[in-house]
Amino acid sequence: MIQESLDSDDMNQQSSELVKNLPQHMKNQGQRDVTIVPSRGKPVTIKTTYYSKNKKRKRRKKTLNTGLYTGLFFLGIYDHLTPGLASEICLMATIVGSYKEASQVLHDRGVNIDAKKICEITRRYAQRVKLAKQNSSLLKTETLAGCRVVISTDGGRLRIRKNKRGPKTKKGRRRFSTKWREPKLLIIYMVNKNGEKDSSFLPFIEGTMKGPDAIFGLIKFYLSQLEIIKASKILFVADGARWIWNRVPELAKSLGIALEQFYSLIDFYHAVEHLVKIADLRKGWKKSERNAWVKKHRRQLLHGKIKEVIASICKVCRGRKSKKLRSEKNYFVRNQKRMQYDLISKMGLPIGSGAMESAIRRVVNLRLKGASMYWLEETAEAMLLLRSFYKSGRWDMLKNIIYSTSYVPVA
Repeated sequence: MIQESLDSDDMNQQSSELVKNLPQHMKNQGQRDVTIVPSRGKPVTIKTTYYSKNKKRKRRKKTLNTGLYTGLFFLGIYDHLTPGLASEICLMATIVGSYKEASQVLHDRGVNIDAKKICEITRRYAQRVKLAKQNSSLLKTETLAGCRVVISTDGGRLRIRKNKRGPKTKKGRRRFSTKWREPKLLIIYMVNKNGEKDSSFLPFIEGTMKGPDAIFGLIKFYLSQLEIIKASKILFVADGARWIWNRVPELAKSLGIALEQFYSLIDFYHAVEHLVKIADLRKGWKKSERNAWVKKHRRQLLHGKIKEVIASICKVCRGRKSKKLRSEKNYFVRNQKRMQYDLISKMGLPIGSGAMESAIRRVVNLRLKGASMYWLEETAEAMLLLRSFYKSGRWDMLKNIIYSTSYVPVA
């Protein structure tokens, strides 16, 4: 069936049009044998046309043939794997704890593929998702019109491996550093009138290693696709990180969101943590006094008495030279307009970013963070994307984006 599809006149015409529209000239190298591995059964060998261009390296003077099997591209066959097997391999690598474990599970199912190859397939799969997502119309089938929308973003932690210059170890291994990096995640979901997550709408979760501007670019992309300006109420809730709140006003402005439908809020439980820090910095207080002070001001925050809370904090800090106390006071002064918890509660919107914290734990901590676990940045970026789609319940959407979207492949 694959061979018949590749030999059809329709396929030949589509292949010719694709090659003509490519930015660089591609030469027809004739028919070549290609072995394709299906999700079930033995590998099959077919013949298909191969197009390539010649590149020369300046230093080594070797010719590198880089090209494209146009027929296989139109059938969704990449890396010599059928779409079903490619998706199964990437899904397994996303679910389990390591590529080696994924290789063992697939071996038990009759698919013999090593961990290194799984990593490579997974990385390329994620790259195709990114390329196809820009032109996909699948997102436009969903809308947030008339809905109560909650948006949040935050960062996790993982280790990135980078090779060091200099001689190798005695065992011939390259030396490397493993610095901590903060991947950024976003979540967009709907809530009902009680402020509870609406199960009829699957949330959008995605992550990136490319920093604050990149994650806000993703937030803008999703919100514009989902017609956010038609939403009834929009809440942006997060912790007090400045990299977040310095970019929120520009995000709302660029999307054309009206002021009366947009609300900003500091996560209530992060605010309470800062109250606890202030109480702990008062060394002369007993434990019962600290607990009573935190409980009192926690209640005031819930009832919208932020000015009273700030006045009490200033009283605690008066005459103190502690930089930490001053920093905690500035936190509340800087974010007081984002601490209207009584107003947000009355509107039936959540006052915490628990959904974001849960997403970081499920996407990052349970797969990308662990003892002696180091990632190349490109591989971590790929896993963040795939893991986000899987944990948000949108794996089928991810497959549809790849296999139902027309985009020009990189030869």
